[in-house]
Amino acid sequence: MSEHKKISFTTQNRLIIFGLILSTLLIMAIAVFALNNIQKNLNESYQNFGQVLSKTLAIESVEVTKNVSKNEVSKILKTHSDSIIKSHPDIVFIEFRDTNGNIIYNAKNNSAKSTQKRGISVSSPLMDYSNNTTIGSVAIGLSGSFISKISSTTRMSILFVFAIVWLVFAFVILINTYLITRELRILHDGVSKISSGEFGYRIESKDVSEEVQELFNAFNDMSIRLNVYEEQNIEQLTLERNKLEAILMSIANGVVVCDNNDNVVLINNHAKELLELQDDQLLNTDIQQYVDTEGEFCFAEKINEYKKLSLNEKSSKPVTFNITIDGRILKSIISPMFSQSEDYLGYIIVMIDVTKEIETDQMKSQFISNVSHELRTPVTVLRSYIDTLYNYGDEFDYDTQKEFIGTLNTEIIRLNSMVNDILDFSRLEANAKIEKTENDLGQIVDSCVSQVEVLLKEHNLKIEMEKDTDIPLIMCNYDSIARAVTNYLSNAIKYAPQDSTIKVRLYKELDKNLITVTVRDEGIGIPPEFQKKVFERFYRVENKTHSVKGTGLGLHLVKTTIEKHQGHVFVNSQPNHGSTFGFSLPIDLTLVENTDENFI
Repeated sequence: MSEHKKISFTTQNRLIIFGLILSTLLIMAIAVFALNNIQKNLNESYQNFGQVLSKTLAIESVEVTKNVSKNEVSKILKTHSDSIIKSHPDIVFIEFRDTNGNIIYNAKNNSAKSTQKRGISVSSPLMDYSNNTTIGSVAIGLSGSFISKISSTTRMSILFVFAIVWLVFAFVILINTYLITRELRILHDGVSKISSGEFGYRIESKDVSEEVQELFNAFNDMSIRLNVYEEQNIEQLTLERNKLEAILMSIANGVVVCDNNDNVVLINNHAKELLELQDDQLLNTDIQQYVDTEGEFCFAEKINEYKKLSLNEKSSKPVTFNITIDGRILKSIISPMFSQSEDYLGYIIVMIDVTKEIETDQMKSQFISNVSHELRTPVTVLRSYIDTLYNYGDEFDYDTQKEFIGTLNTEIIRLNSMVNDILDFSRLEANAKIEKTENDLGQIVDSCVSQVEVLLKEHNLKIEMEKDTDIPLIMCNYDSIARAVTNYLSNAIKYAPQDSTIKVRLYKELDKNLITVTVRDEGIGIPPEFQKKVFERFYRVENKTHSVKGTGLGLHLVKTTIEKHQGHVFVNSQPNHGSTFGFSLPIDLTLVENTDENFI
């Protein structure tokens, strides 16, 4: 369109220049023709003037010399011709001749200069009309200076007039061209406004021709219609965009929308959190320039890989990869973005925080490894001891057999405990129903302490009990709470040093509607960075700080059990200063919101 506009404008200029040249040539031709005709007429008039002058002089000369002697004729002619030369500066000479051609008198005007182009010479006969005879001739020479002055003045006047006419003509053409181009420029400016999206723009139609007035009115009408359409369309588009943004902002996963130039045009709040961005920090910037916590361009390589794919490959097989931001693992998926007309607009990056899933998978793998190892030990011991008793039992005395049977019993108890943990975990994950009854939490704690008395003696440990009086009865599942308390006690026994004391405390917090149980040991403690994870399933702190083996399910089962009773668990620990594990249960379930009774 711009090229067409340029060509049209150049053609218009050429037409204007051609018109000016043509008009100039026409005016010049007319001027030359007029000058030639005027000059021709002046020359003829000048010739006639000389002829009249010579005839008049001939008549006057005959009259003044009539009846005069020949000696006096020359003097009279001299006087008369000199007076005429002085009175006519354009006369170069006056020459009198007789009938034989002899010069009677020749008077010259030395001050007059004849020109080759304008000078003329005219002669007339001297006639004696009384006798009707020719007595001689007179010749007059004219310099032509007078006619030259007249010609020059006439030529300049005509040229001036024609120059004025040409200037007026050119001025009229230029003014007319300016007015036309002004109207076109006004229309062009209006079209530019419309093309830039300024719908509703009106063209002022003052001092324009009737045809252009109609064109401007049609343009203004079109602009108004476009403005109305745009307002309706923008309102609809704004509504749709707001819906889209609301949907994207409410998506639980991180979403980053990029155009075809890798510029971020939209990013939801969850993506800002995952990428640790402040406000609109990434908006309208190149997504490939984003760096992760290790200072690497985590998106650049995969985006370049994605952009090398064809549209079919982009649609059928999105590019998937993981990035790490501040210890969190984000699964990122790049998918193409198309308009309703199937035009490619850019791409969308969806980010999903899979840190827990990956950690859970790792912990599951570790759990399977741990369980396999833990199960292998008691099974190997059981098989070895049973095989020995079966084959060589008769050779052992009673005490040896009793020792073997005691070892078998210990390993069976250990094996049974691990199997129970796995079964409890499966049951809790499946939300299995279990009845809740009114129970005395102090009695449950006493029973659990009694069950671990044998383990206390093995490790040379002591337990100190501290219980508040008048502990109210609570609704709970006896076996589940007993397993939770036993798990706390078993962990304390595992990690408490020899000859130390384990402190068990049971107290009520009536103002908080809670009964709390705590178990404190004097062991090595738990570093702060691990305390938030000790209740996660399959997580085992001892992998990093201890050598005690286990499935990694015990504390997770405690947490799940207590939370199913609308309670909460907690841990307080400092390295080398022991650990305190506890849980709190509500006294009155009706005061707890979202009570999920009969489920653990």
